Amino acid sequence: MDSSIRKKILIVDDVDLNRQLLAGLLEDYYDIIEAKDGNEALLILQEKTTDISLILLDMIMPGRDGMEVLKVMNENGWINEIPVVMISSETMPDIIRLAYKLGATDFISRPFDQVVVQTRVRNTILLYDKQRRLSELVAEQILEKTRNNSLLIAVLSHIVEFRNGESGMHILHINIITHLLLRTLIKKASQYKYLEKDIDIISTASTMHDIGKISIPDTILNKPGKFTPEEFNIMKQHAMNGALILDKVSFKKDEPLLKYAYEICRWHHERWDGRGYPDGLKGDEIPISAQVVSLADVYDALTSERCYKKAFPHKKAVDMIYNNECGSFNPILLECLRDVEDELPSEFNRFTWNHQVESDFSKIYEITSKDEEHPMYSQTFRQISYEHRKCNFFESLLDGIVFEYAYNPRMLKFRPDGAKKLGIPRIIADLDNAGKYPGFVDQENWEYIQKQFYSGSPDKTTFDIDADLTIDGKRTHCQISIQQIWNKTTDGKPIPVSAYGLARPKKGMEEK
Repeated sequence: MDSSIRKKILIVDDVDLNRQLLAGLLEDYYDIIEAKDGNEALLILQEKTTDISLILLDMIMPGRDGMEVLKVMNENGWINEIPVVMISSETMPDIIRLAYKLGATDFISRPFDQVVVQTRVRNTILLYDKQRRLSELVAEQILEKTRNNSLLIAVLSHIVEFRNGESGMHILHINIITHLLLRTLIKKASQYKYLEKDIDIISTASTMHDIGKISIPDTILNKPGKFTPEEFNIMKQHAMNGALILDKVSFKKDEPLLKYAYEICRWHHERWDGRGYPDGLKGDEIPISAQVVSLADVYDALTSERCYKKAFPHKKAVDMIYNNECGSFNPILLECLRDVEDELPSEFNRFTWNHQVESDFSKIYEITSKDEEHPMYSQTFRQISYEHRKCNFFESLLDGIVFEYAYNPRMLKFRPDGAKKLGIPRIIADLDNAGKYPGFVDQENWEYIQKQFYSGSPDKTTFDIDADLTIDGKRTHCQISIQQIWNKTTDGKPIPVSAYGLARPKKGMEEK
């Protein structure tokens, strides 16, 4: 066996002969690390946690014994990463039960039997390897799901931008405000017993509040002046039309996401005093999910520029809401808005897709960390979360334009500072029409860049290309470094799922 890929086993025993006997039984198959007591073992674990595949731990030792080592491993979460096989000539049931309770995986008694030691060590390592691969797969799939959830919100925001002439950030703002209001509401009003997962579902459902607008003619949807009574009646139909669209979804009708989305679509224009539409509901007849999104929608409409109005300043907008100039709202929700109003501008400004995915993933980690049935999931999620934070930190130090290219759905995402330098939105979903952003890249260069995203292979996932981009208003010859991420379909066919890149002005090339 190649020593570079051999598993490492830590043998902890205060008797030299015992360590030598165990090492002799295992050294043909594994790399052996020895510790003569519990303190030395913990120092080694502190340094080499991720390198050690199994610990053979003597139960009775002077000073810090095996039980104390197990307690420290529990405190540090190491017990979920590394299997521990206890070694002892003691066979008292109470001691053995305590060892298992502290996380020991197996028990081997002295004198050692070669076949027993080798078989139990091999089986334990194989079992943990399988569990680790499974937990990594689950964690990566859930991370991909949170990423796809963010992509879905991005796509919806661009549909709104395209059809309604609104800011592409409108749907994202509704999501943020809804989340803040709900988290404040459950602290203020005990009758609303939402869990964190419910708040996340309602916030996601809020992104569909205006899907009924796809049925409204452009001449009305984007009219710059005041609606006639007839036009306003047509415009009001979008609430019911959105609900009907969702009601026609023939599968998963019992899913909470669809339930909340239906409530929000149909009733987010109802008002507390009964003067809203389409059904004239009053007070708590209006589902609280729709009430919250209604308030979020009005605030963002006031503070955003539209085809028919300029944006109001933040302070003016909240004062208009408190003064009932935009319809009446649940008094408890108005209290919630007062509590979070100072957070809203800063929340909007600090929003990034990395932050959103990291936030969603952290919530999932919080849930899995309490999963006693699958303790390894907690450690795997924690490691992946740490790695993503590390990547985000180093990414923030890069001198260049950082981006991500998604293959399905096709989408290009930029870090906020990079998008500002290029003079483009942070997310471009309409990738076939680069002419929409002529200051970013010309059509010929764009077609060349897109083609390169499909030129890699599972055997060649990193490559560089040259292209001209407009950075800070100046045409610049850049080197673009690309890293592809590949996966396999269910039939084993390799496909690219995303590509990450960094664009920098090429050294020695003058800006044009």
